[in-house]
Amino acid sequence: MIAKTTVTPTARLVEVFSAIQGEGLNVGTRQIFIRFALCDLRCHFCDSAHTWNAPATCRIERSPGLRDFEIHSNPVPLPILIEWVEQQNLPCLHDSISLTGGEPLLHAPFLTQFLPQVRAITGLPIYLETGGHRSEQLAMILPYLDSVGMDFKLPSVSGESHWQEHAKFLQLCHDSYLNVFVKIIVSQNTDPGELERSASLVAKVSPDIPVFLQPVTPLAVSEQFSSILMLAPTPDQVLTWQALMKGFIKHVRVIPQTHKMLNQL
Repeated sequence: MIAKTTVTPTARLVEVFSAIQGEGLNVGTRQIFIRFALCDLRCHFCDSAHTWNAPATCRIERSPGLRDFEIHSNPVPLPILIEWVEQQNLPCLHDSISLTGGEPLLHAPFLTQFLPQVRAITGLPIYLETGGHRSEQLAMILPYLDSVGMDFKLPSVSGESHWQEHAKFLQLCHDSYLNVFVKIIVSQNTDPGELERSASLVAKVSPDIPVFLQPVTPLAVSEQFSSILMLAPTPDQVLTWQALMKGFIKHVRVIPQTHKMLNQL
């Protein structure tokens, strides 16, 4: 008789830490961030290019907000990650857990086992930050999510084009009654026609879905990997684009990366 072996699920992580959310609908709230490694996109403006591949190690904050990081090896077993999150979860401190990256949905099989456990242990809502292009993986973890912030990748800004995938992804979120919003990075190179197409796409799903226009934060020279210069849009551009999109959808807000202003991670 062959004995059954149980394989412990593992994840490739970049870091776990406590911080104030700087973008989108949850801006200003305190979250436990779990940053997953690996991404299948290569956006020109990405400020997390270090997450594209899986590092040999990850860093884990010992005390929430103190940046007293410890270095651990990858991949990380599920029970260990649960312990790290519990360590962060001081009473009444956090509003939710943020799954970020990279692209967290590349870890969907791991998340199907991790999320129900971490929700039961912490009682915190689960928020997914995603490129919004992997519907099949989203479907695997839908029962364990509370909110989703999905990026629309404008070809003129990101160099990526995923219109059909975005439409399918957003429809799935809406049909599942998730609290979903759309984030769009804009720069001086933004094509207004792509913003109109984005607004139309969102309106077809629901004109009540909030959209956040996020002016790009120019990268330091040492962080730049693309030869395409990313400059923040002018005030006139942003005002014009907001007015354009509000012709289709009700809630269009302009919010920069506030965590950069607060000098956070």
